[in-house]
Amino acid sequence: MAPRLKLFIPLALFGVLALLLARGLQLDPKELPSALIDRPLPNFSLPALESGDMLTNATVTGEVALFNVWATWCITCRVEHPYLEKLAAAGVPIYGINYKDDSSAARRWLAELGNPYRANIVDAEGTLGLDLGVYGAPETYLVDGAGIVRYRHVGEVNDRIWESTLGPLYRQLAGGESGS
Repeated sequence: MAPRLKLFIPLALFGVLALLLARGLQLDPKELPSALIDRPLPNFSLPALESGDMLTNATVTGEVALFNVWATWCITCRVEHPYLEKLAAAGVPIYGINYKDDSSAARRWLAELGNPYRANIVDAEGTLGLDLGVYGAPETYLVDGAGIVRYRHVGEVNDRIWESTLGPLYRQLAGGESGS
């Protein structure tokens, strides 16, 4: 190789790295893709927080619903909780997935703050969370009546998120039914 060409190798490598970094800067860091979109809710058999009865994906599907991953150790979950109560009062079905949490602390939390959930799935070991691809709490999944995951939201559900994204998708899937 000619000595002059060797001078251009670092420049070419720099150019390639610059292109890769420029592409990375264009990505939305809050967007965490989910492999489950348009796929069925994972199969599970876990106890209900309230009763201890076993819940499965078959027992919690059949209507358009939100599945909210929460925990008592999650500060943002506490912030989000009143809005979930508002949605539940408006008729939006919400199932809780109590993620890697102490069940007695979770029951106290719900007694103190209210319970917006139709049922709470105890995911003490995080197995359902792993199958869902959960990064942390809170996360909310929109699941259609056939049990297919249609949308995933990472972070707090609030009025802005509901009105701009989750609410319209929910109403579309539910055929314009309830949902504030």
